[in-house]
Amino acid sequence: MGQTIWILGDQVCHEHPALAAGSRTDDRVLMIESRARGAHLRYHRHKLVLVYAAMRHFADELRADGWSVDYHELADTADFSEGWTRHRGDFKADGIVMAEPNNGFERDAVTAVAKKFSLPLTLLPPVQFLVGREEFLAWARGKKRLLMETHYRRMRRELGILVDDQGEPEGGAWNFDAENRKTFAQWRKDGVGAPPPPRAKPDAITRNVMADVERFFPDAPGDVAAFWLPVTRKEALKWLNDFVDERLGNFGDYEDAMVAGEPVLFHSVLSPLINLGLLLPRECVDAAVAAWRDGRAPLPAVEGFVRQIIGWREFVNGVYWLKMPGYVNGNGLNAHRALPAFFTTGETDLNCLREVLGQVLAMGYNHHIQRLMILGNFLLLAGVNPREALRWYSEMYVDAHEWVMAANVIGMALHADGGFMATKPYAGAAGYISKMSNYCEACRYDPKKKSGEGACPFNVLYWAFFDRHQDRFAHNPRTAMLVRGWQKREASERRKIVEQAEEFLAGL
Repeated sequence: MGQTIWILGDQVCHEHPALAAGSRTDDRVLMIESRARGAHLRYHRHKLVLVYAAMRHFADELRADGWSVDYHELADTADFSEGWTRHRGDFKADGIVMAEPNNGFERDAVTAVAKKFSLPLTLLPPVQFLVGREEFLAWARGKKRLLMETHYRRMRRELGILVDDQGEPEGGAWNFDAENRKTFAQWRKDGVGAPPPPRAKPDAITRNVMADVERFFPDAPGDVAAFWLPVTRKEALKWLNDFVDERLGNFGDYEDAMVAGEPVLFHSVLSPLINLGLLLPRECVDAAVAAWRDGRAPLPAVEGFVRQIIGWREFVNGVYWLKMPGYVNGNGLNAHRALPAFFTTGETDLNCLREVLGQVLAMGYNHHIQRLMILGNFLLLAGVNPREALRWYSEMYVDAHEWVMAANVIGMALHADGGFMATKPYAGAAGYISKMSNYCEACRYDPKKKSGEGACPFNVLYWAFFDRHQDRFAHNPRTAMLVRGWQKREASERRKIVEQAEEFLAGL
């Protein structure tokens, strides 16, 4: 007979390894929109529309390319098993060939399906990452701590990206972080206008998906009518080109800046597309590097973008496979507070949180500093349970998948992995938020006031956090001086700050 080439919703790339190894004559492609998978978490509707619309468009592209495609839509398919039962009735495959699933729980699910239908399962290495899993694991095993910077430099050399003939970094530095931290005040002074956020127009196929998502996931957050993302390879390439032409040049300078009413600023918004396979990481890197070589973008901006893809993206994927399945249960700071209700409503009197939450509720998107230093920072300081935080991030973001969110939330944002990912917690007081954004200008709280009436809660939460964990961080070279400074304060002052923090948290 032939093989079933099973393509999952986050693997819609024409370079798919099972397609490359398959036969248009003998094999059949299977794609399943499982309602059970869509309800695995309470996903943002824009995420659901993105995945299912990308799948349907990809199926049509495969048919046009000569493939026989057995496609099961939401209306007909409760779960993978039901889709496979119907598929087996139409096509007596000799086995299943597919790319290795990108998430552990999906790998378990497809293995269970193969076992249920007594079919041999062949898993091929995915093409959506530049580092193979076994290669990363071989590099990482036995190390007490992994440094992203070490991995990043190794990747640059191995792939020949932004290095000279001797393997040394272009521009004389591996990292231009120091040049990529302009504040909001500098952005305002420079008068650099941000281009309007990118937006794709839904076609008939996508509009049908929008109707299905509204029908089958009535309790999901988000408004399908506001869907804004590309769902085809052609549209994704346009977004990549538009980013390189319109925003990459200023990306480096302002990549950490936050501006009310500017959800994208100079960020790429390519991660949702790369994570589905509509774009491949190497082509995004090559497009940015070409812009530098052509004099269309400065090196610090290009290096910062490259680091996000071959540095952080590859690194967090490697950490996920190194540490799973137990990694998602990490709670190194013993945090057990429930997720505040305003994370699902956006209704809070802290303007920074209101701005950022309002954006993600509307769009399913924030850029990385909003996610880390506003939302993650608050959840860290408030001692919110990491599993609840991870679930929320996984539900709300259009680029969220377990493999990318696990290390970013558990390790980086919440320092819940015992410091494996980050040498110090990403904790910040109101001064950082005031410096990097204009959120504080319209807030009832004063970022300069450290405690007392009208003081920003981030200030008291910051010091209460280090009071709570002073034994742990007093011996960390990157936090020891901070803790000693706190311990030298008058006991009455410390008690007053901690009590104010506790009162605020109790009010959540």
